Amino acid sequence: MATFWVLPFGVFTAFLLAKCSFRGKSIFNALVHLPLILPPVVVGYSLLLMFGRNGMIGRFLYDFFGVSFAFNWFGAALASGIMGFPLFVRSVQLSIEAVDIKLEQAASTLGASPIQVFFTITLPLALPGLVAGAILCFAKALGEFGATITFVSNIPGETQTIASAIYGFIQTPGGDIAALRLMAVSVIIGFVALLISDLVFKRMKACK
Repeated sequence: MATFWVLPFGVFTAFLLAKCSFRGKSIFNALVHLPLILPPVVVGYSLLLMFGRNGMIGRFLYDFFGVSFAFNWFGAALASGIMGFPLFVRSVQLSIEAVDIKLEQAASTLGASPIQVFFTITLPLALPGLVAGAILCFAKALGEFGATITFVSNIPGETQTIASAIYGFIQTPGGDIAALRLMAVSVIIGFVALLISDLVFKRMKACK
């Protein structure tokens, strides 16, 4: 779910950064990539302040729509997605910037609207970067710990992620074996995700 909601917002953000010039672009770019350098606990606490029941956004969502992000799996997906968002945006941005602008200009000359150019030329050519970015985002979201446990806690069956489950087993007497099993699963999934991402990038370079 974290990767799913990141896709549309991430593609839009990557397109803005790659193709558009506007005042404050450097600040916007810094904000997009800020989760990469901030401690995850800071991100989680910021989400709690904004999306908690008494937060600026959270109170509005709960009062008018009955939606609460804090301490449920929706919030876990939100926190994990935000931590993986910069990785996805960066990957897609680089792919969009690598698209031959002459192809886009030719499509425009033939009468295609900017939206048509994006969906028929830019996005298909940037697809390898989108796939690689989605894989990286998924791997980051899967291993996220600090932001999720701060924002939604560690509730089994509701907000517990593989990372928080490992932490819980480590703190439990006799839980070492279960923690090692989950560690092995997370290492395998992360390694496979990075391997696939690398293969996609190599394929993309080979096709140019």
